[in-house]
Amino acid sequence: MADASRSATRPFSRFEWMLAGRYLRARRAESFVSVISGFSLVGIALGVATLIIVMSVMNGFRHDLLSRILGLKGHIMVEGSSGALPDFDAVVRQVRAVPGVTRAAPIVEGEVMATSNGASLGVLVRGMRRADLADMTIVSQTLSEGALARFAGGDSVIIGAGLAEKLRLAPGMPITLIAPRGNVTPFGVTPRIKTYTIAGTFRIGMSIYDQSYIFMPLDEAQLYFNTGPSVSAVEVMIADPDKADAMVGAVGTAAGPYARVVTWEDVNSTFFGAIEVERNVMFLILTLIILVAALNIVSGLIMLVKDKSQDIAILRTMGATRGAVMRVFMIAGASIGITGTLIGLLIGTLFCANIESIRQFLSSLTGTTLFNPEIYFLSRMPADMDPGEVTAVVLMALGLTFLATLYPSWRAARLDPVEALRYE
Repeated sequence: MADASRSATRPFSRFEWMLAGRYLRARRAESFVSVISGFSLVGIALGVATLIIVMSVMNGFRHDLLSRILGLKGHIMVEGSSGALPDFDAVVRQVRAVPGVTRAAPIVEGEVMATSNGASLGVLVRGMRRADLADMTIVSQTLSEGALARFAGGDSVIIGAGLAEKLRLAPGMPITLIAPRGNVTPFGVTPRIKTYTIAGTFRIGMSIYDQSYIFMPLDEAQLYFNTGPSVSAVEVMIADPDKADAMVGAVGTAAGPYARVVTWEDVNSTFFGAIEVERNVMFLILTLIILVAALNIVSGLIMLVKDKSQDIAILRTMGATRGAVMRVFMIAGASIGITGTLIGLLIGTLFCANIESIRQFLSSLTGTTLFNPEIYFLSRMPADMDPGEVTAVVLMALGLTFLATLYPSWRAARLDPVEALRYE
């Protein structure tokens, strides 16, 4: 008998779990307390799910933007200290020999006006060798059939699919390019106008590039932009983009004293810094949802303690310790938090796994364009769940709900049985 008594009163015994579960089940007189507990559970589930979804979308947004921007623009740019970069073939050979460099290609860039079928758009022309364009897999893997084979000579260009749609163009059709600085005449500088044949199209899934980029053979770009034997820059790709700053010294030494080295972080620091700030702010704002739900647990447990004060007094007179009473209410509150967190984790995971299908369904249901690619630059809504972040969200939710149970549980344990039973 003594062994059974000791077993029944040990910490977190079956009796404590049974009593906590009974307090959570609603009866008519306690329905209001149960409603508060239900709202707390729903609030925690929604808070955890929303936090996981938003953080995953922000991660996916950054990852997709980074992969597309770096895939097209390069990790390091070697430019001439006074503008154009002469003797670029020697620079390319020397930079390619630097450990960690995977590709180096000369480019010529310039802004022009593209016109066709009565429409005009400002675009960026990039001159590249055909072999270098083939090595740029983010573009070459999306080229229309036969585009690379026709990308030769002085009258062929490859344009973005978005640009082709806006100007109503197709491979084989002509496109006219107008450069603001062309031939020098006695009357001043006149614009340079030339018509090219479209060799093919590309689509990388980022509207800002698909609608504004044109690739031109390097020799023709040098003639068109009057760069002579020089190029605008040498584009360098490295094995690990996050180590671009560490490789600036080696690449700069290989490029020579008359070169200037710029990393992708220097060019895009403001843009990606803004994304990081927005991500941190969203995390703090959405954490408040979980905090509010945790405070609902506090109010619900306080009301439950007040409603069960006589039950607590009877338990104390029957030998229940303060620790046992405290654990009963901690179990009751923690059960709400754990259940809500697990439900939120499940909802968030399922939502992230099917986020593009959900976006398309909501777009068709409402008749609006959600996540417009012209605004967000991406053709699909990305979601990249980081296991570390998801774990941090779950642990934070569990920690907040556990802390929310401490005060009501302590208050229940400090209840004086004599005071509670005096007016029974």
